[in-house]
Amino acid sequence: MTSLRSLLFVAWLYLSLVLYSVGLSPALLMSYRPAMWVVRHWAKFCLFGLRWIAGVKVEFRGLEHMPVGACLIAGKHQSMLDVIAPFALLPDNCFIMKKELAPLPFFGWFAVKTKMIAVDRSAHSKALKDMVRQARLRFAEGRQMLIFPEGTRAPVGAAPDYKPGIAALYRDLDTACTPMATNSGVHWPAHGFRRYPGTVVYEFLPAIPAGLKRAEFMERLERELEGASNALLFRDPTAAPPMPAHAPGPVPAPQP
Repeated sequence: MTSLRSLLFVAWLYLSLVLYSVGLSPALLMSYRPAMWVVRHWAKFCLFGLRWIAGVKVEFRGLEHMPVGACLIAGKHQSMLDVIAPFALLPDNCFIMKKELAPLPFFGWFAVKTKMIAVDRSAHSKALKDMVRQARLRFAEGRQMLIFPEGTRAPVGAAPDYKPGIAALYRDLDTACTPMATNSGVHWPAHGFRRYPGTVVYEFLPAIPAGLKRAEFMERLERELEGASNALLFRDPTAAPPMPAHAPGPVPAPQP
């Protein structure tokens, strides 16, 4: 049954991508905001299908820590879902992507139109400088910049391998960094087509303040992000963590 539901969801996912990107392609001729509306609504549509077809619910927690306006968010990356889900919540999300994805029909075109930060990883130091340059522009526009410190999806349980890009952005933008933990790889693995029923949690943690030395920042980010993500793996993900009385409770993914 899991395999069948997973196949049906994969069909839903790619069919919806075609319907949105082709059917609403006139948004590419407008400003980036209509194109962002298309991306955000598609993300909500995907989460709707993920829940009702594959039995995977998505919850956002720690909303009292979610930054507002221009910010830097460092997310644990276990699944392709990590690229999709934040668009359903963050009002003006912008993530770092591989430059080779930009020419892809519709997907890449919408990514370029919505001003995602495209980086040529093969360029090494030049890529880092180019990423920082683009990030300054997006930060000045008030965007929420999401970066995955490991650079690519890692299977659940894999040893973390944090790259220098996050430290460069943290230093150059001189801003706080908000970690975002997840257990997404349990229900939408890094590889394969199967989706396993349950609850995927995205949890915003308290921001790491600006101004820390590079080594201290990287140690703290990895410790807090890995610790919170591991905690989500080894506890009942449907049980909300304790929250202050004034804080909002868990918020389910927005419905389309």
